[in-house]
Amino acid sequence: MWRYILKRLAQALPVVLGVIVFNFTLIQLAPGDPVTLLVGDYPATEEYTRQVRADFGLDQPVPVRLARYLEQLARGNLGFSFANRMPVGELIAQRFGPTLMLMLTALGLAILIGIPLGVIAARNRGRLSDWVAQVGALAGYSTPDFWMGQLLILIFAVALGWLPSQGMRSARSVATGMQATLEVFPYLILPAFALGFRYIALLSRITRSAMLDALSADSVMGARAKGLSERRVLIAHVLRNAALPIVTVIGYNLGLLIAGSALIETVFSWPGVGRLLFDSISKRDYPVMTAILMMVSITVVIANLITDLVYAALDPRVRYAR
Repeated sequence: MWRYILKRLAQALPVVLGVIVFNFTLIQLAPGDPVTLLVGDYPATEEYTRQVRADFGLDQPVPVRLARYLEQLARGNLGFSFANRMPVGELIAQRFGPTLMLMLTALGLAILIGIPLGVIAARNRGRLSDWVAQVGALAGYSTPDFWMGQLLILIFAVALGWLPSQGMRSARSVATGMQATLEVFPYLILPAFALGFRYIALLSRITRSAMLDALSADSVMGARAKGLSERRVLIAHVLRNAALPIVTVIGYNLGLLIAGSALIETVFSWPGVGRLLFDSISKRDYPVMTAILMMVSITVVIANLITDLVYAALDPRVRYAR
């Protein structure tokens, strides 16, 4: 197992480096000049514009900027934000907590709702509950995240007035500690459900398909012939054998939740990394954009690596595959 882990780590490192180089080059070659946004509408002189460009290293060729960026990155420095005038690492650290809270809540909702729906649909194949689950999953997976967020706001915040629609807590709140954490919960419900809605549908469909394949296995027929209860057959034999594709979907979509949170955080004014990415794109804040895209890419690579390790733990044949 340790040999397999080291092998997968060795394969992941070049991928991470390639992703960093690709993201940096792609952003630097994008149209637009951040200096025009930094200067603003003020009629600045050409000398001042050149000085601003030189201060941020934007007067150098892209290969030179890439070499300097990799050198600073090796030292743990993510750069300096043009628009926010502060180190990128500190800026992302301030926003990472809310995004992590939103992402884990959405993922938890997807697991707690999507997998049971898939199990119910598989057990009742061809019945009304199966049909309803399939239609709901198809509709949920086809619905854009931002549209679902706006729909939830119209229903639960505007029409019913049950939940807040913007921000992370009340602007008048002075609570601290556990009380401050509890105040976040009502603000978290709508964005977490809007972000996790598509993944609920995806997990439901994958779980149903995997369960149907596992139900037709000879081992399940043998377990039933031994007189085991249907509940034990489903949990110990069917769901366990169907776990591999479910784990794959959860792991491979974990990193994508951060990227998908950009629109949701913008719709709900959630102060996370996704909202920061949206703002940095509009302001052409290259260091922030590069750092966030790098974080998303590395998260995807790490999630895939963890998924492969879980795969190897669940199925020992994976460790010995050539």
